[in-house]
Amino acid sequence: MRSTCAPILKLGRGRDLVSDMTKTAKTVEFIFDFGSPNAYLAHKVLPDIAARTGARVVLLPCLLGGIFKLTGNQAPMVAFGGVKGKMPYEMLETRRFIEAHGLGAFRFNPHFPVNTLLLMRGMVAAQRGGVGEAYLDAMLRGMWEAGLKLDDPAVFTATADAAGLDGAALLAGAADPEVKAQLAANTDAAVARGVFGIPTFFVGDEMFFGKERLGQVEAELAKE
Repeated sequence: MRSTCAPILKLGRGRDLVSDMTKTAKTVEFIFDFGSPNAYLAHKVLPDIAARTGARVVLLPCLLGGIFKLTGNQAPMVAFGGVKGKMPYEMLETRRFIEAHGLGAFRFNPHFPVNTLLLMRGMVAAQRGGVGEAYLDAMLRGMWEAGLKLDDPAVFTATADAAGLDGAALLAGAADPEVKAQLAANTDAAVARGVFGIPTFFVGDEMFFGKERLGQVEAELAKE
């Protein structure tokens, strides 16, 4: 997957999250949080879509809890837990998606829900350090394949180190006030564009929510 950790121009404005250069290329913006299993699943499928369409994936980390707070949304287990048949069907759809795309390494994290604030700030720090893609791959595997408790700083650091990254530097970077401000700005800007959950994708100004919309994402990219 040709992915880009988009250069930041200004804080707090949706379309200012990416530079003019990335806007002119064929891109799909991927708004994600490590706490979403569907973000993991989408991330595994995006490379083939990018390859088929010649698109570049722009990674935009946003805090899912912040999105929920700003929009009044809730996790599906909370929002639909009382709806008979809804959650079993959601699990069925997930199994179908996993089978269709050969994602047998997926394992539901036994520590779920994991507080992803450290992970998400770490992602911003990793992007600033030029290792965003490697960090994303390592932490998604840790969350949704290895079942790690990645809100534990010791586990976080060890997981980064095992992937060839500097865990101590990333941990320190996650505490940087500028990193914290950037993650908050990313989240605010995403909501300003209409985002209410994760994973969300943008192709130009067209928004698509959920891994089930990846076919629509590909169709939109094919128009460009």
